[in-house]
Amino acid sequence: MAPRRLSHEALWNGWINRSDPGGTMSLSRTSRGDTSQPARRRFVFVLLPDFTLLSFAAAVEALRIANRMAGTHVYEWMLTSEGGGSVRCSAGMDYQLDGDLPELTRDDVVLVCGGIDVAAATTKKLLGWLRREARRGLTMGGLCTAAWTLAEAGLLDGKRATIHWENHDGFEEEFPEVELTKSVFVLDGNRLSTAGGTSSIDLMLKLIADDHGEELANAVADQLIYSTIRTDRDTQRLSTPTRIGVRHPKLSQVIKMMEGNIEDPISPAILAREVGMSTRQLERLFRRYLTRSPKRYYMELRLQKARNLLMQTDMSVINVALACGFTSPSHFSKCYRAHYKTTPYRERGSQGTKAASST
Repeated sequence: MAPRRLSHEALWNGWINRSDPGGTMSLSRTSRGDTSQPARRRFVFVLLPDFTLLSFAAAVEALRIANRMAGTHVYEWMLTSEGGGSVRCSAGMDYQLDGDLPELTRDDVVLVCGGIDVAAATTKKLLGWLRREARRGLTMGGLCTAAWTLAEAGLLDGKRATIHWENHDGFEEEFPEVELTKSVFVLDGNRLSTAGGTSSIDLMLKLIADDHGEELANAVADQLIYSTIRTDRDTQRLSTPTRIGVRHPKLSQVIKMMEGNIEDPISPAILAREVGMSTRQLERLFRRYLTRSPKRYYMELRLQKARNLLMQTDMSVINVALACGFTSPSHFSKCYRAHYKTTPYRERGSQGTKAASST
């Protein structure tokens, strides 16, 4: 027997019937004679070249399912980008746009969708458009790496924000006036940002709940088979023990101290003393679980940050070296070459060539 399409008062009267495993039920506005339709909210997705498909698709799907579960179009959206036409995502697929950057209304929500090399995709025309529309008081957000674009436009000054963890180091150096967090998503007034990936779902569920109640948001989550809804208090990366595959509390504590002190490295002796161990015990602990010395592990953390800064910012090589705890540019270059098989200057040059070829 075909599943029935059910009508509920859940969205408007605070209850929901979850007895339709086939996913065909809808939530329609039928409460106590109130037949007026809820106002539609429009989302304007600005797709940057090489945008991350998952972040964009997750946001749109949440809106689509919200409409389906509400039984009416409570949300609508349009796709735009500089020049109109089409734009290609980082997975290589082209998306047809609804047009060039439009003039918007105060009730519109702008979501910029970023991805690979967001700095190169952030053009002067786009920045001018964002600033102009922001003056209307619009809500604006950045998905994945697009918080960079909003920050470049000056729209995140004095605001809390987040960005994909891989871009965290470069963003922090480039935009010190923004309070950068490691949260899955951030809402600060009329500014929104996500860390990328599935965090778009968490943001949209929060917005749906704010607009129409938690019942609809939960119904959308059920349709997405999204069993754990994260909040803006959840962090985007795995915990240190999970990430390194080791659940040794003292080792995790030392690694956290290392990650928090890149510019001014702490000596192994002090690290060991902070966790109540001898230097020799700390050495054995690292070699047992991570097959390298504390000094080597610390160096790799510093070099990883240096590489992020070289590839994501315009900082000079000397300033990158200083930001990563190297007092001598020659020592920095020697360590970098030994680990990455190229020099910091060549790394920076290859990145510039890549950016030039993509414009």
